[in-house]
Amino acid sequence: MLAPRDPLEALMPLREAMSRLFEESFVTPRFEMLTMRTIPLDVYETDDKKQYVIEASIAGFKPEEIEVTAEDNVISIHASKKEQKEPKEKESYIRRERHVSEVERTVALPTHINPDKIQASYEHGVLTLKVPKMEEAKPKHVPIKVKETTVAQ
Repeated sequence: MLAPRDPLEALMPLREAMSRLFEESFVTPRFEMLTMRTIPLDVYETDDKKQYVIEASIAGFKPEEIEVTAEDNVISIHASKKEQKEPKEKESYIRRERHVSEVERTVALPTHINPDKIQASYEHGVLTLKVPKMEEAKPKHVPIKVKETTVAQ
């Protein structure tokens, strides 16, 4: 019996070699220090269409190291470490990838939001923001008054 063959299977050794080359490159640590990492997140609208929910993965940060700002329809999340652990003289790292001390992400939502009513919670490395939409101006029924006219007899 013939098993289906994955056409990308032949490229995997090349991909692994390129990954290893990039990881072992002397440029990688310096390049990572110059760039700010981004925050992976999910954004969805609740079933009742009254609010957005943003779930952002910010593992490794304490709640007091996270700052959320809202303006118009834009939410910004910024997290930064207050202190860095410096390697001691006796420590000799084989690999050090947890040195990133700052991450940031900005999300533009499709409608105006009510920044005064945003709720934020942080659990198991996930920041959850409940962002209520701004109540749109609802049409108001305007009653029409009828003036009575006197009919001349």
